[in-house]
Order: sequence, then C-alpha cells, then structure tokens
Amino acid sequence: MLDRRNRSAGASQTSHDDLVDHLVRSSPLNRGEASRVVLDVLAYFDETTEEFVRRRHRELQSAGLTNADIFERIATELPHRAVAPPALSLRQLRRIVYG
Repeated sequence: MLDRRNRSAGASQTSHDDLVDHLVRSSPLNRGEASRVVLDVLAYFDETTEEFVRRRHRELQSAGLTNADIFERIATELPHRAVAPPALSLRQLRRIVYG
C-alpha cells in the first residue's frame, strides 16, 4: 500500500488542494498535516477488496479471533465500505486470504 500511496502522492497533491485548504481552515491541522491526512484517506479508499480482506484478517487474527469469527465479521464489514464490493461468500473470503 505504501507504493500506491507514493504513486498517487503527486497527482493527489494538486487535484486535492481545495480539500487540503478546507482542512487547514476548518481544523487545527497545518498544510503538511492536512496533506498527509488527505493522502492517507485516499490510500485507504484505494484499497482493493482483496487487500481489505487480507488486512482485516491479519488485524483480527492478531487480536485473537478465530477464523470462523474473522470471516463472519469481514463479511458484515464489506457492504459498509465506501464503494461496496459484490457480496462474497465465506468460501470466497477464505480463498482471498489463503489462495
């Protein structure tokens, strides 16, 4: 994800100046901090379904949840993403993580 963030940094910097300006005016963030926030948010929403599933699996696994609970939770979280992906079965979620 760092590569994607770095790739989009130059393009996002100029095309999102109005959003950075708004954050500077409406929050205690300085311009550099606001730019980083915008780039982080863009990178978060640029995450593919597969990347999201793998990341959430790692996060929930490190929190001690079992795979059964993890895949159920991911299945309930997916429809609430900014651009909801197609419905995926628990089997499809497992295949994303384990191939």
